[in-house]
Amino acid sequence: MLEQLDAVMLARIQFAFTISFHFIFPAFSIGLASYLMVLEGLWLKTGEEVYHRLFRYWLKIFAVTFGMGVVSGIVMSYQIGTNWSVFSQKAGPVIGPLMAYEVLTAFFLEAGFLGVMLFGMNKVGKGLHFFATVMVALGTLISATWIISVNSWMQTPVGFAVNDKGQFVPAGSWWPIVFNPSFPYRLVHTVIAAYLTTAFVVGAVGAWHLLKDRADPGARKMFSMAMWMAALVAPVQIAAGDAHGLNTLEHQPVKVLAMEGDYAPSPDGAPLILFGLPDDAAAEVRYEVSIPKLGSLILKHDPDAPLPGLTDYPREDWPPVAVVFWSFRIMVAIGFAMLGLGLWSLLARYRRRLYDWPLLHRAAIAMGPSGFVAVIAGWVTTEVGRQPWTVYGLLRTAESHSPIAAPAIAASLTAFVIVYFAVFGAGTWYILKLMGRPPEPGESLPPQVPQRAAGITPAAGVGAPAGKE
Repeated sequence: MLEQLDAVMLARIQFAFTISFHFIFPAFSIGLASYLMVLEGLWLKTGEEVYHRLFRYWLKIFAVTFGMGVVSGIVMSYQIGTNWSVFSQKAGPVIGPLMAYEVLTAFFLEAGFLGVMLFGMNKVGKGLHFFATVMVALGTLISATWIISVNSWMQTPVGFAVNDKGQFVPAGSWWPIVFNPSFPYRLVHTVIAAYLTTAFVVGAVGAWHLLKDRADPGARKMFSMAMWMAALVAPVQIAAGDAHGLNTLEHQPVKVLAMEGDYAPSPDGAPLILFGLPDDAAAEVRYEVSIPKLGSLILKHDPDAPLPGLTDYPREDWPPVAVVFWSFRIMVAIGFAMLGLGLWSLLARYRRRLYDWPLLHRAAIAMGPSGFVAVIAGWVTTEVGRQPWTVYGLLRTAESHSPIAAPAIAASLTAFVIVYFAVFGAGTWYILKLMGRPPEPGESLPPQVPQRAAGITPAAGVGAPAGKE
């Protein structure tokens, strides 16, 4: 099968595969770092042991997740140089410094304080340790900011000039490049997605342990905090997604039309196509199920507002409509499912059944991976919807790749698939194993301090020093 694909498609598949693996780790670690900051802050403020116990519990998971994110991210920069050298040469003067700023500001900040956060609980003061946790959380957000700025510039390029070598270079100030038209919308949408991804993982873990022991204080606290996040933040994410969509319609109308499946123009108001089978050859959505004028109401806030169709644009500028059409619907469906679970949790709180409603807990477990699926679906919508461009409207993907033969890319892609599934599969299995254990009382003790010395009588399976269990 790989031998039948050309070099450009193989390079795109390889980049998509590796970045999909990478994306799930920052999507988790960004939210988890902030969650750890909240847990430690609540522990210092209230003195309640359960917060410290949960902090130590999730700190181990964060360490593994952060490490896998760093390792998987290194591969991305190499691919840009090997498989996409023309893009690197032409866009390097813009994206290179932005990536360097990410390393100098965010990664160094994270790396500088990560050791204190992981191993300094019993070696530095509580205030300094909390400061380190805050800096790691801040570092993850700064890292996301620079990366989103790079990607957003590729989607909505501004503030540049083209030199005599055909390179994109800054045209004076860097601020228009960094704060390009789609940047704030993408940043808000991505960071909230990371928070929701973490919340649903935490909620699933809490629900798992509540099914085993409804009285477990750590499980109750985890589940309650996660469900508050789902109930309060999921509606915000839907509103942010709507604003992002309006911005995309302004700057990348072809992408939005592919998302909506609008092949033909709609002079009197576009329908909202719920389901169907996009057919590029026939320029129509077969077997469509649609609601008249709702598309214009959502995109223009006017049911009678006209909308163009894909047929108003050159066919060579269309993205693969079916992929964008369905990835967008997967993302939206998960978003509303998250909102539904959040509302269900509010009903459970009202009925005082948050901790003893097994059906709710099973639903939360089923929704545990939903954030990862949603962020991958959103990434596919964004990146495949940008095709056939690497720098939107300026540099085509077919003109951006390196002069490498297809068999060489196929070989490296095969190697990546084997290594990634082996290495990151093992790492994911270890994370799930950590999550499968409930937070024990010993989690809240400083490392290497026996529980007996702290006045806790060892019980069966709870006699190991904290940090060694």
